[in-house]
Amino acid sequence: MDSDTRQRQIVEFARTRGRVEVVSLADELDVASETIRRDLKALATRRLLKRVHGGAVPLETAAFESGLEYRSQVDLAQKHRIAAAAVEQLHGAETIYLDEGFTPRLIAERVADLDLTIVTSSLLAAEALAHSSTVTVLLLGGRMRGRTLATVDSWAVERLNSLVIDVAFLGTNAVSLDHGLTTSDPAVAAVKGTAVKVAQRPILVAAHSKFGQTNFCRFAELREIETIISGTELDAADAHRYEAAGPAVIRA
Repeated sequence: MDSDTRQRQIVEFARTRGRVEVVSLADELDVASETIRRDLKALATRRLLKRVHGGAVPLETAAFESGLEYRSQVDLAQKHRIAAAAVEQLHGAETIYLDEGFTPRLIAERVADLDLTIVTSSLLAAEALAHSSTVTVLLLGGRMRGRTLATVDSWAVERLNSLVIDVAFLGTNAVSLDHGLTTSDPAVAAVKGTAVKVAQRPILVAAHSKFGQTNFCRFAELREIETIISGTELDAADAHRYEAAGPAVIRA
């Protein structure tokens, strides 16, 4: 197997499995561990994978966006901590926007007993609140994206644009000091950007793996975000650099 074929296979494994390990890849592809390390270094340089201890995880790009199954398995403990910390930031809010993604779904589960009005583009978040007797759920209409079970396009944007929201909990595919908050799909970016505009307090909820990355469509500058909530896995020095750009940073 030549290196190009092997590297394409490694990327496919990473996107399917959520993570690849040097040792297991070497066994599976019948090559030396050092060969796999060189492959992972090359793929990281091409921004297809991100190196982690012992292996690599996939990076989301304009051509690749992870699905719900992957998102529900990766950084799971961290996402639960982020969701818990997010609820602590409500500070008496009565109206909330919940973005698409798995972490907003976890936030929905934690506020199901509160007296709130929740606007969301996410069928996952709405489903988590379906049996709540205290939460009023307003589900945005529009085209449903099967990969994330969320609505986009003009129906969603126009309805959201007519509202004033106390707190918006937003996810992102990537966030960087140079390019702000970015995502892979222009239609998704339009909904997210509208949520930032109509929210009194836009809050980013993002696992540490999203930081230092850049995707295709920018929907917010860092200075537009009030607070970033991530995990303690986000390096403290990096957190300080993001905080210097405008938002408060909480490491949960």
